[in-house]
Amino acid sequence: MFLHRVDGDLALKLIGPNDADELYQLTDHSRNHLRTWLGWVDSNDSVEDTREFIKNGLRNYAENRGIPACILFRGNIAGIIGTQDTDWTNRSTSIGYWLCEDYIGKGIMTRAVKALTNYLIQELKINRVEIRAAEKNVSSRSIPERLGYTQEGKIRQAEWLYDHYVDHIVYSMLAHEWSK
Repeated sequence: MFLHRVDGDLALKLIGPNDADELYQLTDHSRNHLRTWLGWVDSNDSVEDTREFIKNGLRNYAENRGIPACILFRGNIAGIIGTQDTDWTNRSTSIGYWLCEDYIGKGIMTRAVKALTNYLIQELKINRVEIRAAEKNVSSRSIPERLGYTQEGKIRQAEWLYDHYVDHIVYSMLAHEWSK
């Protein structure tokens, strides 16, 4: 099982079926906050929907296509971080993340993204890690910027978000840059 201790307060843990109730409660508690930037929030309206999300994440993990992880802060789930669309031929992947509003402003996500980036590059020998964030999502964009990711450009109207399109800003980190 994937478990990566970041520091005394923070760990990344492979998501599991036993996390469904806690994760759903966390999502439901932060629904309005998460809905601002995440298009899946309205379709996750039951514990069963969360179980399906976990099942799909674990299938991707078993097929070596992604790492779905809970962010544990002092033993409690604070959010989700993971990789998706891992391309082993080109040694590239993409990181996605979200955090419950109660945990914002504590440096949790920056530490989690840094730890996952380090794990991907150092342990899994990934060459390119990408993060995409909505152009106006300043909080999400500040994380790759703080960690030294390179802003590569904008994907116009990349995502339909309930009633409008949003542009995405693309960031990347290459293995040789991370080691510096």
